[in-house]
Amino acid sequence: MSLQIREHVSLQAYNSFGFAVAARWYAEAEDEQDVCEALAFAAAHALPVLLLGGGSNLLLTGDVEALVLRMAARGVRILEDDGQTLLIEAEAGEPWHPFVQQTLTLGASGLENLSLIPGTVGAAPVQNIGAYGVELKDVFAGLTALDRTTGERCDFSLADCAFAYRDSLFKREPGRWVILRVRFALRRAAPLRLDYGPVRQRLEQMGISEPTAQAVSQAVCAIRQEKLPDPAQLGNAGSFFKNPVVPAELAAELRAVHPDLVGYPQADGQVKLAAGWLIERAGWKGYREGDAGVHGLQALVLVNYGQASGAQILDLATRIQADIQARFGVSLEIEPNVL
Repeated sequence: MSLQIREHVSLQAYNSFGFAVAARWYAEAEDEQDVCEALAFAAAHALPVLLLGGGSNLLLTGDVEALVLRMAARGVRILEDDGQTLLIEAEAGEPWHPFVQQTLTLGASGLENLSLIPGTVGAAPVQNIGAYGVELKDVFAGLTALDRTTGERCDFSLADCAFAYRDSLFKREPGRWVILRVRFALRRAAPLRLDYGPVRQRLEQMGISEPTAQAVSQAVCAIRQEKLPDPAQLGNAGSFFKNPVVPAELAAELRAVHPDLVGYPQADGQVKLAAGWLIERAGWKGYREGDAGVHGLQALVLVNYGQASGAQILDLATRIQADIQARFGVSLEIEPNVL
């Protein structure tokens, strides 16, 4: 076996919260063969497997008694280019933001609103990542994954993935699929998505009246840098709760009491509420207990100020959920995967 498998490896550098936890077994897969060898090792030793990308959507509450397999394969390829549309494929281990910037350098637009999201390409479909009016599914052209139950390599279309708000087939079938590479259909002159006011406002502040995809990316990066802490400086997993989707009747009742309630009507008649607004209105913004806290600029972000544990962050999250339910009758769902 050429794959190096190590024991008792610290995962502090591999989870964006910076929790000081360890993996019982650890390996890095540089290619598909490494993935197969790691899975064979796990099967031979009856070990569970935890797939790890950038560790930016993970809440580790203790040491991991499993084989932690970090997807580290790199590579970006242009599969097709007809002058207007590019079909681009990226390996699962490609860091997301640098990949987005690479597509913009190629003159392709479509991913600019998803700039500066932490994580890797392979992890992006699991959560159907989204920001500022764009979701991964909007530019998705397919992916290749390994089925751990059969050992077969499978290609997935958009419909196969069953994407939904921060959800997908891969999230609903945890542990079954190992995403190897993802394909994107991008355009050289795609209409820009400027639906969200903050993006338009930032472009105006930048003095840009006719924005390009790169300008939108710059605006999004500036907004995120102002509102969201850098995990390298302050441990966090970005948005910790999903924006709840509630019946229009409940949204109307809440708005009658709170006229400044932030909500977005959905195609199905429901309303998506801003979880950050709910948490801030409930008084949690800036709250700190030991080294576990709620960020002072963005109430949607829970942070590790240094020595907090995953269990402490989870306890804080649970109390916030209970308080929001009691105050507003709204259930908040945790976005990161809790282990």
